[in-house]
Amino acid sequence: MNALSRRVLLAASLALGLAGAATAADLKVGLSVSLSGPNSSLGVPYANGMKAAVAYKPEIAGHKVQLIVLDDNSDPTTAGRNARKLIEEDKVDVIMGTSGVPAAIAMAQVAADTGTPFIGLTPIALKGKELDWTVTVAQPTQLMVDAVVERMKKANVKTVAYIGFSDAWGDLVYNALMEATAKAGIKVVTNERYARADQSVTGQVLKIIATHPDAVMTGGAGTPGALPYIALSERGYKGPVYGQHGLINEAFVRVGGTAANGTEVPTGPIIVAEQLPDSYPTKKVSMEFRNVFQKVNGAPTTDAFSAYSFDGYLVFADAAARALAGGKAEPGTPAFRTALRDAIMSTKEVVGVHGVYNFKKGDLYGVDQRARVIVKLENGHWKLVN
Repeated sequence: MNALSRRVLLAASLALGLAGAATAADLKVGLSVSLSGPNSSLGVPYANGMKAAVAYKPEIAGHKVQLIVLDDNSDPTTAGRNARKLIEEDKVDVIMGTSGVPAAIAMAQVAADTGTPFIGLTPIALKGKELDWTVTVAQPTQLMVDAVVERMKKANVKTVAYIGFSDAWGDLVYNALMEATAKAGIKVVTNERYARADQSVTGQVLKIIATHPDAVMTGGAGTPGALPYIALSERGYKGPVYGQHGLINEAFVRVGGTAANGTEVPTGPIIVAEQLPDSYPTKKVSMEFRNVFQKVNGAPTTDAFSAYSFDGYLVFADAAARALAGGKAEPGTPAFRTALRDAIMSTKEVVGVHGVYNFKKGDLYGVDQRARVIVKLENGHWKLVN
């Protein structure tokens, strides 16, 4: 047998082995997240949370689950390409992701084009056919920013400066801030922006300080979300700085350091689960999540993002069990993807770690005020405020 023949036989053997693995894992979940690039401080926790979720519930209604994870390199175009690969080549039943709003929108478009349910892990804004196939387990931005503005009003803030990402996430936070402050009688005096890959926001911060605001609101996330805090501290700003749920991760705390100390942000209750009363609806599942995360990843969870992917999986698991109970379609088929979509869109009171989920077709979001608390960063630790 010549060398070429041996290579062909080896390739055939590998192909048969992969086919056998796919048959054993007959429900397929495709996850595209940012394992590299500026959004990796969010994407890595998403991936770790999903690993914990599959370990928590590895089988659904007698069907094993196969998880396929792809890196989008923090790039929306790659995220869309990953979504198409997962659907068309890997034949997944559902896709989930990702670590940024523009990338999540790209995935939602592919999901609608291919008739595949998409569970988003980040807040997004969609319209048209994408709404027929997409939900997100993240809290709606308005729900979270409303809580921040309530804190501002209690602190007698009259003017607030804004600095956020120059992308869809920055827009979502700014628009929510404008709506909430208009009702609260607070004036927004700046709308400064920066790119996720920027290394400095000194120019933007100098403009903010020149307006002498009572407070500053930030619209960043992850590691680059710390830049405004550092620049404001370096320029001697002493007023309160508020954030939002995109900042709840270890990288932000580490990079922001003492400059971020004292910031108040809204978050899902998972981040302070042990500080909640036992009667809180998400506490039991939250503690179970923490235990399985520790076992699977060899370290405790210190962020909010791993919990979003865990919740996304819980929503999928509940819907998949109901879709399979109908017995009308088998996993891996277009008919099952449609049945799964319909089941997701009829989710009722599924208890996760960020909130309790109820979905209906045409409505992206499925949580209510049970999905938010206010926390304050004190010496590197998040403390429950309300």
